[in-house]
Amino acid sequence: MKAQYLPLRDTGFVSGLICDYLEGVQGLKAYHNGVPSFENLYRQALKKKASYPSDIRSSLCTVLAMQYKGVETSPKVVEHIKLLEKKTTLTVTTGHQLCLMTGPLYFFYKIISTIKLSQQLKKKFSDLDFVPVYWMASEDHDYEEISSFIFKGKKFQWRSTEGGAVGKIKTESLSSLLHLFKKELGNSIEGVKLKDLIERSYESGNNLSDATRILVNHLFGHYGLVILDANHRELKHYFIPIMKEDLLNHTCNQQVLNQIASIKKNYSKAFKPQVNPREVNLFLLQDGQRGRIMKIENGYRLEGSDQIFSVKEIMDKVDQNPEKFSPNVLLRPLYQELILPNIAYFGGGGELAYWLELKSFFDSQKLLFPIVCLRNMALIIPEKSAKKIRNLKLDLTDLLLKKNALINKKVRQISNIDLDLSPLKKDLEIKFNQLEVLINKTDASFEGAVRAQKSKQFKGIDHLEKRLLKAQKKKLKDQVERLVLIHEELFPGGNLQERVENFSVFYLENGNDFNSFLMETFDPLSNEFTFIEI
Repeated sequence: MKAQYLPLRDTGFVSGLICDYLEGVQGLKAYHNGVPSFENLYRQALKKKASYPSDIRSSLCTVLAMQYKGVETSPKVVEHIKLLEKKTTLTVTTGHQLCLMTGPLYFFYKIISTIKLSQQLKKKFSDLDFVPVYWMASEDHDYEEISSFIFKGKKFQWRSTEGGAVGKIKTESLSSLLHLFKKELGNSIEGVKLKDLIERSYESGNNLSDATRILVNHLFGHYGLVILDANHRELKHYFIPIMKEDLLNHTCNQQVLNQIASIKKNYSKAFKPQVNPREVNLFLLQDGQRGRIMKIENGYRLEGSDQIFSVKEIMDKVDQNPEKFSPNVLLRPLYQELILPNIAYFGGGGELAYWLELKSFFDSQKLLFPIVCLRNMALIIPEKSAKKIRNLKLDLTDLLLKKNALINKKVRQISNIDLDLSPLKKDLEIKFNQLEVLINKTDASFEGAVRAQKSKQFKGIDHLEKRLLKAQKKKLKDQVERLVLIHEELFPGGNLQERVENFSVFYLENGNDFNSFLMETFDPLSNEFTFIEI
């Protein structure tokens, strides 16, 4: 295995907003707590250490001990949960939905980035301890987003009739789907390991939260990754004041809208918010459903139902059953940072974009805003594909081109004739410039005729150039087909590989070496895209 790197901005895969944030552009400085750097992270750690309440730390450790009961736990995880009892221990966190079989590859990249930075921080700052945390999005109700994965071009789709928070969904209905998938895995050593892991997680009568914990713990527990399901009464008790604030005063809505307006004014008028706030940013969990709470005159209504609560009724319900209330995408970050001794959060570009809307809301709640970090991004190139790339004499930057742009570029490079007709355009430009002298000596109507003829001639050359390129593509059909195949292998359906492929494809070939190489290769603070040849 070997790796090469390219600056993120050069790839075109990361928005200008996120590149500007990572590079510390002045217009964004008011909307975050410092760009990701060791200096800023250490400063953040000292602030969080001083402000994180001891009672929440104690409750967090109690809940984790309960959630890991009966789970086969590595010594490193046990050590990290014990370390969390100390006021000198901070966390680095990533969050993700409970995607079937972990979903696309980028889930692995988020986890590895989180673990690697925790290790780097411990080596650099020995006076503190750092624990990597995976926050399970168990309260999410978008079943469609988590119910499928792709393996070698085949889509495996889970059909379940259960609704509500996905973490509570029973995995029993997965049996027939997983039976088909296990057939695809074969009987290699790594295939047998994966099938055994599926049986211990999804096929052991668990709900999706429990199954995901077992799966992810097996894959990353030896690194000490701590997995938290924050959908717990004891933890949500601490969130009651912020939930009431949202219900009564709609502070999230006000602060986020103000910050969006400020970003447009001070950074870019073209800024488009990743997420727009609502008047109430909470859901109610009941009867197997997760319903949005809507503000109405003199009270609240559950969206999609006739159920109505007075202000007193909803306040009493928050006090008595805080676990039944679930934050949305904008309120969840506050819940996370409230109950964790957290200093940094790893997310994708879209996640970082909505975190950048939240700084003033955090400030209004007197809660420390974390350092938000972009997860590592990568393209995995199998050995056979790497050989094809070398044979076709492709550069790393060539791989980043859209399929048609790549084909056009390479056809021009390997053709034995010149496909560029721009010299002909230059000659024509000279001839038409000479006609300018005649224009000044005759009737004005002649000028229009010259302009029309010039436009016609240039369009004709453009058309001929396209026809010439098309003809060469036919002549070089074999090379074009090879380019198309290699591009589809690396960018399935024209999408980034990390957003389509499942880890199991690479795990079958490399086993635990796959994770080990990602750990060795990724540098979470490098702002680089990684090309990995395996």
